[in-house]
Amino acid sequence: MKDAIVGKTYVGIDYHKRYSVASAINEWGERLLEARIESNTPEGFARFFHSLRGEKHVAMEACWNWGRLYDLLEETPGVARVMLADPYKTRIIAEAQVKTDKIDARKLAELLRGGFIAGAHISSKASRRRKEVMRQRLFWVRQRTQLRNRVHALIDRQPANPLPQATDIFGKRCLQALRQWKLPEPYGLLMAQDLETLELLDRHIRQIEKGVAAERKSDRATELLYSLPGFGVTISEIVAAEIDGVQRFPSSDRLCSYAGLVPTTHSSGGKTWNGRMLTRCNKWLKWAFIEAAWVAVGCDGYFGALYRHHRQRGKKATRAITIVARRLCKIAWQLLAENRPYQQRHFSPFPGPLCIASGGPPR
Repeated sequence: MKDAIVGKTYVGIDYHKRYSVASAINEWGERLLEARIESNTPEGFARFFHSLRGEKHVAMEACWNWGRLYDLLEETPGVARVMLADPYKTRIIAEAQVKTDKIDARKLAELLRGGFIAGAHISSKASRRRKEVMRQRLFWVRQRTQLRNRVHALIDRQPANPLPQATDIFGKRCLQALRQWKLPEPYGLLMAQDLETLELLDRHIRQIEKGVAAERKSDRATELLYSLPGFGVTISEIVAAEIDGVQRFPSSDRLCSYAGLVPTTHSSGGKTWNGRMLTRCNKWLKWAFIEAAWVAVGCDGYFGALYRHHRQRGKKATRAITIVARRLCKIAWQLLAENRPYQQRHFSPFPGPLCIASGGPPR
């Protein structure tokens, strides 16, 4: 009777850089087919799924470069649905003492069949490309910062060579003076290499920023975030890209948790302990809100007063700035959910009717 019925087929795929292992089971949990697909070619996956009957449902982990395999499976004939499994949550269920590629693929298929897969958010192709562009810019900026630190170290080793008076040591006047320095080897070679690489990185960063500025005019989320204190063009673009649609967060607390701006909490026996900040989070989003918070406390009265209030309460600078970043995150969620720009507010340390009447943001 089972052979006469063509039901759903559940496939788990353990994805690796050079190959994948796929395991298929039917609705009754019987193993149908297992295969190792070399080089992750479209032809290899097409042959595997062509050998199966029924409606094919696939589960794969959100691992390294998952977007390539996801797009490939979406275009594979016969695949009805592809589910992206959250590796942190799925590992708790599927972890075993004996761990192989085949066992991982089987576990994914079994969990998919039972409806126990914790799904991860699947960004569109356009969103993924947008994220990659912004993350590339951050990578170049970090490399530039490291190079600038090396240049500072080289300058400090040459006290006999003065630089022109300038607020920016990497401005045109100082850079021209550095290029004209005659330093003993190997310092002359090192300085020339550092300055040449800095020029190349600056060119790459400007190229990315030019494209980002053109796209910002047509993106409503970036425009709304740009109205927040501390949010420049780059931070607004990063936050908008990493949030990727505020509708997937039912509340501002969920967004704060996703951004890693809330502490870990352990509660038992009527006692509650708050630990360090969440580590399993979107690190790019967390970095962006922290950076924006440092700027906001210096240029905006509301966030500056909020920061000073918590410093006076005895909070360390890092904790106080995290509180400001969390407030920024909550307001960002509200602006995106209500589709409106930010309006200036006055800080009050005492929440109540007065704060609500003045239109203050939620605490």
